[in-house]
Amino acid sequence: MERPTTLETTTPETELALRLPVEGMECAACAVRIERHLRRLPGVREASVNYATGEAAVQIDPQAVHLEQLITAVEAAGYGVRTETLTCKLTRRPSADELAALFGRINGVLTWEVVTEDSAPAVRLRYVPVIADPTLLQQQLMAAGLLAAPEHLTSSSNREALRRERERLYRDVRRRFWTAALLSLPVVVLAMGHDTLEFPGSLWVQLLLTTPVVFWAGRPFFTGAWRAFRHHAADMNTLVALGVGAAYLYSTVATVFPGFFEAAGRAPDVYFEAAAVIVTLILLGRTLEARARAQTSAAIEKLLDLQPPRARLERNGRIEEVPIEAVRVGDRVVVRPGEKIPVDGIVEEGIAAVDESMITGESVPVDKKPGDFVIGGTVSQSGALVVRVTRIGRDTVLQQIVRLVEEAQARKAPIQRLADRVAGIFVPVVLLVAIATFVLWFDFGPEPRLTHALLTFVSVLIIACPCALGLATPTAILVATGRAAQLGVLVKGGDALERLRQVDLVVFDKTGTLTEGRPRLERVVPLNGHDPDRLLILAAAAEQRSEHPLARAIVQAAETRGFTLPPVADFRATAGLGVEARVDGQRVEIGRPAFLAERGQPVPQEVAAALAAEGYTVVAMALEGRPAGLLALSDTLRPSAEPAIRLLHRMGLRVAMLTGDSETAAAAIARQLGIDEVHANVLPQDKAAAIAAFQAAGHVVAMVGDGINDAPALAQADVGIAMGSGTDVAIEAGDVALMRPDLKVVVDVFRLSARTLRTIKQNLFFAFIYNVLGIPIAAGVLYPFTGLLLSPVIASAAMALSSVSVVTNSLRLRRFQVEQLP
Repeated sequence: MERPTTLETTTPETELALRLPVEGMECAACAVRIERHLRRLPGVREASVNYATGEAAVQIDPQAVHLEQLITAVEAAGYGVRTETLTCKLTRRPSADELAALFGRINGVLTWEVVTEDSAPAVRLRYVPVIADPTLLQQQLMAAGLLAAPEHLTSSSNREALRRERERLYRDVRRRFWTAALLSLPVVVLAMGHDTLEFPGSLWVQLLLTTPVVFWAGRPFFTGAWRAFRHHAADMNTLVALGVGAAYLYSTVATVFPGFFEAAGRAPDVYFEAAAVIVTLILLGRTLEARARAQTSAAIEKLLDLQPPRARLERNGRIEEVPIEAVRVGDRVVVRPGEKIPVDGIVEEGIAAVDESMITGESVPVDKKPGDFVIGGTVSQSGALVVRVTRIGRDTVLQQIVRLVEEAQARKAPIQRLADRVAGIFVPVVLLVAIATFVLWFDFGPEPRLTHALLTFVSVLIIACPCALGLATPTAILVATGRAAQLGVLVKGGDALERLRQVDLVVFDKTGTLTEGRPRLERVVPLNGHDPDRLLILAAAAEQRSEHPLARAIVQAAETRGFTLPPVADFRATAGLGVEARVDGQRVEIGRPAFLAERGQPVPQEVAAALAAEGYTVVAMALEGRPAGLLALSDTLRPSAEPAIRLLHRMGLRVAMLTGDSETAAAAIARQLGIDEVHANVLPQDKAAAIAAFQAAGHVVAMVGDGINDAPALAQADVGIAMGSGTDVAIEAGDVALMRPDLKVVVDVFRLSARTLRTIKQNLFFAFIYNVLGIPIAAGVLYPFTGLLLSPVIASAAMALSSVSVVTNSLRLRRFQVEQLP
């Protein structure tokens, strides 16, 4: 058996993000303790453990820390990291060095060994799911010639395995609950019947029925408490185990040795019903919580279910149906009308209307023709297609969306830090409060003092559960980011959602954001007697090598009119200003009017100003150093731009626009859209500086741009909102990525942020107020005024329902609906 000596990457990056599936967490205090152990490791730059998702997100230096060290740190905290095993039969027996070279650089593989199965060599890999992909591992073996191409590869089952594990845990806790409930019911009846149902040996019957409830149904509480104790810690299991154990032990002594109490002149009271019902109610709470938490990831489950399990391949003139895992890049996939497109690829044959709403949120079908890109999981509503596969596995758009959503759910919102700090010290403080309560009641309380002291001790331990605190923020983030993904919005973490709520200024880029990004040449205005067609031919030839949208519009206009473009020499571009080249022996210069003016070739200002006043973007042109003409281009405003900006104003937000257009043209657009502030003549490289100036003036800025040209500005903004498309989801510059260029989605992002933050604050309020009020009441502060003590049974019911109420409140975010623009 071999194991990797280091956690390496195939890129020179000095930072690596990993997600570890953690097992055994019971409350927020568990997550805090695991974070503390991980952060102690040299090479770990950041660690965030999410109790709701059961994962640890870790930023590491791959040259300084090994994956096994991370796992050891989690285990040192008293928990585990889920691993899986993959066994593959090989075509030959490899050497140890060959396997080391093969897997030593693959993140997630912990150990490998060559075994014999059915007299054939096989390799057994132990890996961490979420990090390692079994399909990719098998493909690695195939590429090395060790594994024959099987008909069916083991699929990427990370989430499937997690789902199965959650289902197993849910079935286990449900079985324990029903067993505890059936055994507890007669105990409660006997305890509440008092003299009516009392008979010789009734206490022994209660002891007999309560014992399996405490030690079988409640076994996870005691094993969890012992695990925490061995690691010098305390968690929710500690509180429950102490409370239930104290009630059970006291009652057992009173049943087995009644003479001890009679000698002291006291009746041997028992609390078997309290011990049994506490376990039953907490198990009920965990059962309901497990069901509710499973629903928080329903959005991701729906996304994953979009990909069909099989694809229809065209091979050697025949069509055969194969598992989706057997599809390779370059294969031709046949899609019939009404079927889901199984993979990402380029249409080679056919025309169809494709419903992409499940990916982009756009309800209108998109027409696809040869050469267009299609996304796996979308539906061909009409028409058959033949698609050439370009992406498989984790590279597909659908998997990228899932990855981004999962990473977002692993990131904590800043508001969670308060809950984490409280959870980190909560259990030790509760233990001290419970002990102090016991001592005070035993020393100063009324008779029977021991009974009162025991009841209050157990009640304080049981009611003070930090689960609700740990679930308050992450469950809301889980549901909100999942719902956003369904609407075509990828929010990259709870921190982005929280910062959105603080934004007071929204800055839009113009071209490609407020406009369609497809400018058209409207007019050619010749100067100094030049021919308009000749000017367009020279301008289009010079602009052929430019990537600017205006350049493409000029070239397209020439091609539409059927002009043949002459060859170009000595091409040179000045970013954001213009280009120059030699065309047909003439020196051609094209760019902003100011660009030519700086070169001593000013165009008539009155003509340029008149065009700009009409809303045109004006491009000036010079031949052989003399002004030759003006090109007037226009870009259609998005239909959603004006109503979206109006709704942003209604939300109390100020709106600004950055553009490279002249002040006159920019002002015309601003008046049309109702924009508050305009910055014109801004070069692409200066947009980030403009955002910084807004921030220096005290604004919290959200920048909305196209995610490519605006990347520096998006990164500079407090929240970057990248306008993208279904084919470009991995937009790294922004904190929010929009799957379709529709400005009404920007409004929805702000509304979802406000709704999510409101839900988180409600959850935290419920969790804090529950403990602030519950612990003193359990300790008996109302007894001097009312003569009543909180029963441990009531305390356990309240504790169980607190977590369920927080998760249920978060689930209301699933009903969030988009704004209907007027």
